Amino acid sequence: MIEERQPIRVALLGCGTVGTEVVRLLHEYPAEYAARTGAPVHVTGVAVRRPHKHPEVPERLLTTDPATLVEGDADVVVELIGGIEPARSLLLRALRAGKSVVTANKALLAEHGSELYAAADENGADIYFEAAVAGAIPLLRPLRESLAGDRINRVMGIVNGTSNYILSAMDATGAGYAETLEEAGRLGYAEADPTADVDGFDAASKAAILASLAFHTRVTASDVHREGISGVGAGEIQAARALDRTVKLLAICERVLDEDGTEAVSARVHPAMIPREHPLAGVSGAFNAVFVEAESAGQLMFYGQGAGGAPTASAVLGDLVAAARNVVVSGKGPRESAHAQLPARSMDHTPTRYHMSLDVADKPGVLSQVAATFNEHDVSISVVRQEGRGEDASLVVVTHTASDAALRSTVEKVAQLPSVHEVVSVMRVEGERS
Repeated sequence: MIEERQPIRVALLGCGTVGTEVVRLLHEYPAEYAARTGAPVHVTGVAVRRPHKHPEVPERLLTTDPATLVEGDADVVVELIGGIEPARSLLLRALRAGKSVVTANKALLAEHGSELYAAADENGADIYFEAAVAGAIPLLRPLRESLAGDRINRVMGIVNGTSNYILSAMDATGAGYAETLEEAGRLGYAEADPTADVDGFDAASKAAILASLAFHTRVTASDVHREGISGVGAGEIQAARALDRTVKLLAICERVLDEDGTEAVSARVHPAMIPREHPLAGVSGAFNAVFVEAESAGQLMFYGQGAGGAPTASAVLGDLVAAARNVVVSGKGPRESAHAQLPARSMDHTPTRYHMSLDVADKPGVLSQVAATFNEHDVSISVVRQEGRGEDASLVVVTHTASDAALRSTVEKVAQLPSVHEVVSVMRVEGERS
């Protein structure tokens, strides 16, 4: 009988919005979690900074010293502190003591994942981290396990709800970036300091984790090219709409071939225009979605709530159940798979497409000058649209695929043409054939 088994002891580090939901659900449905894991699940301690702020947690469980919980008799340590330190040191201590770990800490995994995996392997412990990317969406486990027998070629998705809310609102209302960010803050979609979200740091950490799992290669946040959305204005949104596109902050991880045929990994985060018929175009508000392309499985899309207390707690508890089951049966979860050891390709050599909007003189020969500059840099033009405005004109150019370095050099040279008054905007284009 389950009641006769030794309880699984859980230490919880951090008890914010997600941790509070984890504690609530474990206390509200003890019989269900006992049935799913094969033994009762008991929270033996909760480490917080200000115990008086947590009336929802029994006082006997609260402590301000997380190290005592890690060094105690816990079977599983759940880390919801965030950041690098003290989370890194605490989790390494737990893993080296043979305790399994559940974490939602994307920044830590993106920077120090290999160190944590090694500690888990050396000491027979598990490390689970489904909640680190895309909240409630079951995404990492499919990449790590369900698709382990397949070859994944590309992962592209919306993995930051704050940025997606802002861009979706700008598209719907025509408002500018600054006022939309302010509104997002009032509604609770943006933090008081939104830098990690709007400057792409959060998405870059998640892209590193996705690339590592998808391509069996160690990829860190420093390998990920990162651009945020602060430079996206109402003009870019309107330009996308004119071409039946929308703008999204995308995390893109893909296999690419070097000139000698050697495989490499490209990981990047940046805003991009995508066709409105693309599955990711309809992902609005604070939702997340990830599009996976595998050789045998084909195209898969994962969609759902990417943040929030209850959705993220769902992913944490799923990992906790898995880790607890392994404790009960003396089993082990999946280990790190980094056997491919593919090199990371820089953004300069990554194939991309550009949408470029120019303010030019409306006179004969301008278009041929611009086209000649593209030709000099071996960049092919896909679409050209010109609209006159008296003595000036708006010229829109969309390219075929070329290296990002070649495209940037082209933009620099075009900006120097006497007939070009201003390069109004430049944005990458994704999600359609070149």
